[in-house]
Amino acid sequence: VPVPQPLLPSPPPTAAAQQLDELLADLGHMQSKLAAVGQGAGVPAEPLLDNMLGSLTRDLQELGITAAPAGTCAACCKPIAGKVLTALGKTWHPEHFTCACCGQELGGQPFFERGGRAYCEEDYHQAFSPRCAYCAGPIREKVLTALDQTWHPEHFFCAHCGKVFGDDAQPFHPLPHPKSPRGLSLASGKPYCRQDFLAMFAPKCQGCERSVVDNYLSALQGVWHPECFVCAECLNGFASGSFFELEGRPYCELHFHQLQGSICHGCGRPVTGRCVTAAGRKYHPEHFICAYCLGQLQKGSFRERGDKMYCQACHDKLFL
Repeated sequence: VPVPQPLLPSPPPTAAAQQLDELLADLGHMQSKLAAVGQGAGVPAEPLLDNMLGSLTRDLQELGITAAPAGTCAACCKPIAGKVLTALGKTWHPEHFTCACCGQELGGQPFFERGGRAYCEEDYHQAFSPRCAYCAGPIREKVLTALDQTWHPEHFFCAHCGKVFGDDAQPFHPLPHPKSPRGLSLASGKPYCRQDFLAMFAPKCQGCERSVVDNYLSALQGVWHPECFVCAECLNGFASGSFFELEGRPYCELHFHQLQGSICHGCGRPVTGRCVTAAGRKYHPEHFICAYCLGQLQKGSFRERGDKMYCQACHDKLFL
């Protein structure tokens, strides 16, 4: 963003009146003395000076010297007979071209124009220059615009680690939606480098606890990297798209039933329908059989030997 550059008052068009300028310069020194005398005597200094100027003009005319006015002062509206200062398209007595704010004389030094009025450099920046969003001070040179605010370039840095953003750096901002970590949040108004933004505001994968940046899955009241959403026991993905939940973790069918103690002791597969429970173990009804004759057992009419089940006849035949 361009910053307004100070202006300089224009010099007088010629130096033809140099002798008269020197004479009137001496008169300017006398003005302060007259002011002091006038105040002490209770007489305004301005009429004394006007009378003196009129007398000087008459004396010069008697000597054949015509002192033509160099213009009219834009401040006091009186003719300028000596040194003239040209600025803002107008002419001024040098002592009348002053800062509109502090009253400092601006002759011979840079000034700024605003609304047809002249300001010294300090007052112009304090009154009109954009303010830095970080330090609140006026920005006197290069202005950086970001996040609908203005900044000193050296003050546009990561709000967490302090790293200054280069010309090609991309600030990041917190957003509640996990799919859009690159968006802007006007409520925050603070810039963050990518690393700190992801660490502080990006949602974390329920599997690896690292930041989720791009593709993600929503499951079990959290977000996951697709490659992290696997069975917590065997680490295989869910090809069918279905899974079982236990204590907030996903499981395949087999390991879910293993943890739940609902695996058939006969075939090693999950028991999801009718179930026979015997000796603290579960069976599919068709797998609850005699270990010797393979006949189907009835609950209450079997014998246990080791970890195997036998019908009454086979048990007596083998072990009695």
